[in-house]
Amino acid sequence: MARALILLGGSIMGSGLLYVQAAQRLGLQPITLSADPTQYDYFAAKGVETIRVDTDDLDALIRECSRLRGTYDIAGITGAEDSFYATASKLCRHFDLPGPNPEPIEQCCDKYTQRQLLAASGVPIPAYRLAANAADVENSAAEIGLPVIVKPAVGSGSVGVRLCRTADEVVEHTNYLLDGQHIGRSSPRILVEEFVQGQQYWIDIMGDEVIGIAAEEFGPPPQFIYHEATYPAALTDEEHERISDVSLSCLRALGLGWGPTNVEVRWRKCGPVVIEVNPRLAGSPGPQMVQLAYGIDLVTEHIKLAIGEEWNLRRRHSQTAAARFLVPDRDGTLDWIGGDSQAAAVSGVAEVRFYVQPNTAIVRKGDFRDCFGHVIAASSSLPCTEAILQRAVDLIHWSITPLRTDSRN
Repeated sequence: MARALILLGGSIMGSGLLYVQAAQRLGLQPITLSADPTQYDYFAAKGVETIRVDTDDLDALIRECSRLRGTYDIAGITGAEDSFYATASKLCRHFDLPGPNPEPIEQCCDKYTQRQLLAASGVPIPAYRLAANAADVENSAAEIGLPVIVKPAVGSGSVGVRLCRTADEVVEHTNYLLDGQHIGRSSPRILVEEFVQGQQYWIDIMGDEVIGIAAEEFGPPPQFIYHEATYPAALTDEEHERISDVSLSCLRALGLGWGPTNVEVRWRKCGPVVIEVNPRLAGSPGPQMVQLAYGIDLVTEHIKLAIGEEWNLRRRHSQTAAARFLVPDRDGTLDWIGGDSQAAAVSGVAEVRFYVQPNTAIVRKGDFRDCFGHVIAASSSLPCTEAILQRAVDLIHWSITPLRTDSRN
């Protein structure tokens, strides 16, 4: 009977495919369960069994996994995104498979609950308020002081997250959230937070071990769209230690520590302030950058843990990796995009990937979905890596025909 790894949900920007490929390298049959497999990056991968099932229905998932056990030896169940990770952990409990405790995962995915637990343990976080309506949001913003971050209490990928500098912007974005699909209409929950200025970092943790720290840059506000990341971040020993210590304190506060955790912090004058804790690996191209920088394949090691095997987090080398995200500057129709072959041929470039194809409608949303590709480079030094990355990015071009507007009265 073939051994299988069940992957719940998926990842639009590449992590799902990384899990599929790593499972195959480990001799496992990857089986993906998703409400809509076609929207994820692994859908076209060879040798993957994809099954359509309501991922919000735990009983349906249990029935499907039970059916699969008649054909496969299910070695493990996991997922690439935190929105599915809690459910995956419940399935692990049901089938007596290795996995994290579901309760801390669920608490962590609710940003307000996460804030409460971190604050109760003395972890440095931004000032915050929970709001249930527009008036609450306005009052909370006034109490905290502008500028503020206004965002849904549950979500990921910076969806619905905006920096509001004025009271009018607070009102405008609150109305946008309440009128859209970002927040449940029956019980709207909006977080209003202090805007912490300073360099942002993400921290990769496996178990209770800090693997590395990356520096990340965003495009222009008010949205938070990834622009570039560098791995490892250029930090002093003291800065590295303080960021590592506060990240590990998050695990204790939230009851995490099994498998991967991704922590985001900003450094201000008094030191690191925790922006968010995610009970999963960083999204792509984070895992690729760790492998380039240190020779550690975090996706493979996570799968080993999920199937009950011993992992190996030993560093095999030390390089500097950097990634640049490709982001359109307008809405419209993508006529063409090219230069990937030339960019990939630049010495030191590790990966060039486009997420979109020509004739795709481009509608910017102000979050991670605006990125339509990335380039990753690596070398022995940061200046060299940055030069390689810029050389490659300069070779990539695209054309977007703006959306037509009807000028008639």
